[in-house]
Amino acid sequence: MKTTPLSKTLAILLGLSMACTPVGAQTPPKLATAEVKPPYLDAQATAQARAVDIVSRMTLEEKAAQLQSGTPAIARLGVPAYDWWNEGLHGVARAGEATVFPQAIGLAATFDTSLMHDVADTIATEFRAKNLKARTASGGSTKRYEGLSVWSPNVNIFRDPRWGRGQETYGEDPFLTSRMGVSFIKGLQGDDPKHPKTAAVIKHFAVHSGPEADRHFDDIHPSKRDEVDTYLPAFYAGVTEARVEGLMCAYNAVNGVPACGYTPYLKDILKTQWGFKGHIVSDCAAVADFYLTTSHAYVKTPEEAVASAVKAGTDLICDFNGNKTFDPAVTVNAVKQGLMSEADLDAALIRMFEVRYRLGLLDAPGTGPYAAITAKDYDTPAQRELNLKTAEKSLVLLKNDGLLPLKAAPKRIAVIGPNANTAEALVGNYNGTPSKPITVYAGIKARFPDAEVTYIEGTGWVAPPLQDVPDSVLCVDAACTEKGLKFEEFKGPKLEGAVVATRTDKNAKFSWGRPTREERESSTRWSGYIKAEETGAHRFRFTGDDGYRVFIDDKLIADVWDIAWPTSDSDVQLEAGKTYKLRVEAVQRGTREDQKFQWSRPSAGGEKAVAAAKDADLIVFAAGLTSRLEGEEMRVAAPGFAGGDRTSLDLPAPQQKMIEQLHATGKPVVLVLMNGSAMSVNWADKNLPAIIEAWYPGGEGGRAIANLIAGDFSPAGRLPLTFYKSADQLPPFKDYSMNGRTYRYFTGEALYPFGYGLSYTIFAYGKPVLSAKSVKAGGSVKVTVSVTNSGQRDGDEVVQLYVKRAVTGAPVRALKGFQRISLKAGETKKVTFTVDAKAMSVVDVNGQRQVEAGAVELWIGGGQPEARKDLKPAAGTAATITVTGRKTIGAF
Repeated sequence: MKTTPLSKTLAILLGLSMACTPVGAQTPPKLATAEVKPPYLDAQATAQARAVDIVSRMTLEEKAAQLQSGTPAIARLGVPAYDWWNEGLHGVARAGEATVFPQAIGLAATFDTSLMHDVADTIATEFRAKNLKARTASGGSTKRYEGLSVWSPNVNIFRDPRWGRGQETYGEDPFLTSRMGVSFIKGLQGDDPKHPKTAAVIKHFAVHSGPEADRHFDDIHPSKRDEVDTYLPAFYAGVTEARVEGLMCAYNAVNGVPACGYTPYLKDILKTQWGFKGHIVSDCAAVADFYLTTSHAYVKTPEEAVASAVKAGTDLICDFNGNKTFDPAVTVNAVKQGLMSEADLDAALIRMFEVRYRLGLLDAPGTGPYAAITAKDYDTPAQRELNLKTAEKSLVLLKNDGLLPLKAAPKRIAVIGPNANTAEALVGNYNGTPSKPITVYAGIKARFPDAEVTYIEGTGWVAPPLQDVPDSVLCVDAACTEKGLKFEEFKGPKLEGAVVATRTDKNAKFSWGRPTREERESSTRWSGYIKAEETGAHRFRFTGDDGYRVFIDDKLIADVWDIAWPTSDSDVQLEAGKTYKLRVEAVQRGTREDQKFQWSRPSAGGEKAVAAAKDADLIVFAAGLTSRLEGEEMRVAAPGFAGGDRTSLDLPAPQQKMIEQLHATGKPVVLVLMNGSAMSVNWADKNLPAIIEAWYPGGEGGRAIANLIAGDFSPAGRLPLTFYKSADQLPPFKDYSMNGRTYRYFTGEALYPFGYGLSYTIFAYGKPVLSAKSVKAGGSVKVTVSVTNSGQRDGDEVVQLYVKRAVTGAPVRALKGFQRISLKAGETKKVTFTVDAKAMSVVDVNGQRQVEAGAVELWIGGGQPEARKDLKPAAGTAATITVTGRKTIGAF
């Protein structure tokens, strides 16, 4: 065994530590009484000293294994196994029950940095609780989704609302994204830099925002202006202000080089200019993209790929699906072939082990500065109440003709729509599991206990509504003498090898419970017959996040093996009373606990919904999307969707038809939108009395929506992205130039502008007071304005500061400050902003910020000063600062 040279004393100690230790156990080597404790075993030594020492004791093969995200144990050194992969976008994800806060785009809509910090701090507590439970049970090791390295937040700019992953971001504005990102990172990591609560990982660096289908081979060539003005500011803030522990590089290439090997970003900007001292992890399979001919094909071999990434600054390789870069032997070969040095590998691992020491992951579970957190400190009543508060603050009232808040509780309420009674519409993607999810239907029932509340789905998201296939129509044999289906289970995801379990099931259903990582990979087959109850077109679906196929009479009618939504040609004509041969095949990886067989039948139209609406005093229609339609690299074959992205911003046609039918009843309709991206609801805006944007509002979402409708609070959420009238107003999706994009560079008329949101009360703004009306380039000015709640009820106002410069290359206007304040009816508060040199600057074509002479136009208000011609503008006030001289203040 070849190791890095050690001192004589350390060599003796290493020899003493070679006793066999069970894999995964955290048992450090025993020392003779007289021996000096080596640094890696000394809890009083610095994390860096411990990291340097322990890496020096590893063989090349051991080091190579530690370069992958799923690191094995090194028993002889007392190092437990650790998987770095963990997600905390809006709560502890993929680890069972947790507090599921509103999706990231909904968190951004709160425009509340203090709340954002509290949310992230709560998420960090829950991570600690989950990690403690896992480490205590395993003796120190943790599997995927059990660690304290949190691959969040996503601060990519939502430059185009068609991007399916835009829901994971804080919207289209770099300033808002920066402020919310900094608060989230600080909340996750805590106040002790030596002992972070968790290690946040900001992503995806950089210039990354779809299309999803092209992300593994797209090569982006951003202008210097767009880099500095749009794509990099939030990363800069996360690194320099929040001192984020980690950073994830992106899939796409930048200027011809894969992002995880692009030294101008990873070394020149990130480490040299910004002083980043943390670790860099690749997006999962991104390093494989270096050499795969179907991706970037930047190099020819896996060894070259690993070397290119590590030498550029990538410290950890996340991979999956059997790509060769996941094999530690590739890294060993890269060193032996001279493609990179062992010192390059050491430098990466020292950074990784340093953060493990600082997190306490190499010390005994339940010790250290967070020892007061117990394994039960997640999904508590107090945390759910914070979640409710957050959901309420995230809701944006888009339209209100006076219907809301309700003047009196209705006697009969019809709750209709594909998002009305499903937890799926609450959670978005990268989510945990709420223990007590409150849907819109459940929230309305609870808030209006004396009303007769009826729920009817009415329509599915993109097709007729789906219902569970009843046990009564499933048969083992063609004559239906025996009910049920034959079940077969296989180890692995490909229906290969010997059958490991067989039985007769009543239905095609699968429930995971709490699978281990090893138990997650399996595949199943149900076979038998199905007896149709109606004549006409039927569509089938097997719920869950994993793939499936459905065969009728041996004809493949739904091929969704790796597609998140059924194909458009999955309809099959069945005849009532006739029996058909059935086969359902599915893969299970444990990403959802329950999977079941569903169908849509010819009679499952909107007639029942319309009938219920006619009998109601109020209609609540919960419409929108789901993370099965918009999301990460999906194969969705439905009108208006492609690859997880959207091709249209309109509501899917079945939902639009349903809305029009409900409106035709003459009863008042409240449209509740639940989605992660902009919606072009032009018809609804013209015809319906009230529209609420609820995003994917989290586990308490139904309560929050019902409370808003009832008037328990005044809404104050604001749009963190532009709602366009149509996708036709946008440049091509693949064009990364910011020209014509977002409120800062869009010159058309939006349906609802960035920063927009209505209230149940009225706010008035006084005349602004400037600390100086004129300033030399490079100086700053304070602006103070009085804000009064002149309405009849208490409420929050989001005071927004916009800056406009009549300078070449300047945006139409740009957000440079915001504060969310609470005002009682009749109360006045003063709000002060500092307009500094950066706020007054404009980025030139060379990527330098210039403060030019001339007027700096300020707007301070509850939204932008200009809206649609027929939309009442936000209350606010204007002021002007005059700049004399000219000054370059640098890029960031």
